[in-house]
Amino acid sequence: MIVRGAVLREMGQPRPYAESRPLQVEEVELAPPGPGELLVRIRAAGLCHSDLSVIDGSRPRVMPMLLGHEATGEVVQSEAPGFAAGDTVAFAFVPACGECGPCAEGRAALCEPGAAANTAGTLLSGGRRLDGVHHHLGVSGFADHAVVSARSAVKIDPSLPPEIAALFGCAVMTGVGAVVNTAQVRAGRSAVVFGLGGVGLSALLGAVLVGAHPIVAVDVVPEKLELARSLGATVAVDARDASAVEEVRAATDGGADYAFETVGSAKVLEQAYAATRRGGTTVTVGLPHPSQSFSVPAVSLVAEERTVKGSYLGSSVPSRDIPRYVALYQAGRLPVDRLLTSTVGLDDLNQAFDDLAAGASIRQVLLF
Repeated sequence: MIVRGAVLREMGQPRPYAESRPLQVEEVELAPPGPGELLVRIRAAGLCHSDLSVIDGSRPRVMPMLLGHEATGEVVQSEAPGFAAGDTVAFAFVPACGECGPCAEGRAALCEPGAAANTAGTLLSGGRRLDGVHHHLGVSGFADHAVVSARSAVKIDPSLPPEIAALFGCAVMTGVGAVVNTAQVRAGRSAVVFGLGGVGLSALLGAVLVGAHPIVAVDVVPEKLELARSLGATVAVDARDASAVEEVRAATDGGADYAFETVGSAKVLEQAYAATRRGGTTVTVGLPHPSQSFSVPAVSLVAEERTVKGSYLGSSVPSRDIPRYVALYQAGRLPVDRLLTSTVGLDDLNQAFDDLAAGASIRQVLLF
């Protein structure tokens, strides 16, 4: 079949994207699903910094590529057990094979075949169903239809609005998961979140959910700081202030028990580490350019019993965590709908990524 989607053929085009137009809406031939795969009609797809980092070249990927990884849709054709036409699914951006070492240990985010497929721009099988175009993180959700591995899909409640359902596949799973799964934050412990995009605000919602206190939110955009306060942040700190780290330490009585860096910046990671107390845990969630590195006083890791942890996909098991977070949203305990800034059309994506790059949005969602 022929699908209409947003294809990136060259990374690193200059901003504004509304003028350089790195994403071109094209018609691409999509082959039918193979064994263990699904044909899905896409209903909605979120615009994420992980997409933006491919567009601007800070996260190199094979080209050309049909972007979009945070998405939801309806199964049209199933070639996999456990799924049928009419099922509503959300996607995880790492397909978990279920058989490799990390999968056997319950660490689906670190699936080795899944990581290899994502790097190669293929589905989990190693094949491509898009003619002449690579898949983005096994999904390629910026198109009206997609073929995905069933290992990328999780069945969800069909009553969920698609513009909300899409958020659970990346922003919510990554941010909430960093708090619940990676850090395992306990009630009454202090937490600080550096960066208030979709993932950062999801981490803040996760901190509220588990009863962290106080919760400090850090960003450079005043409107995001105000939103963070309304979502449960105890203190909001403007990262443009030279004393931002000291303000966080003062608000948390000497440093946070848990610090979350969601920007994808080595400099911000160093700030997050500096804002963490003795014996505390610094969790990095953002994806910096592969050339970036960060440094810390090595002795502090021992003498202060510090921990630095990475969190990918929120250390989640998508088949377990996505339905759990959806249920918490439906119960009113995880108000992820507050993260939705606006909905856009396929032809509006370049301008929408300008807005995302400028920090003018939290989550914009492409609707079909």
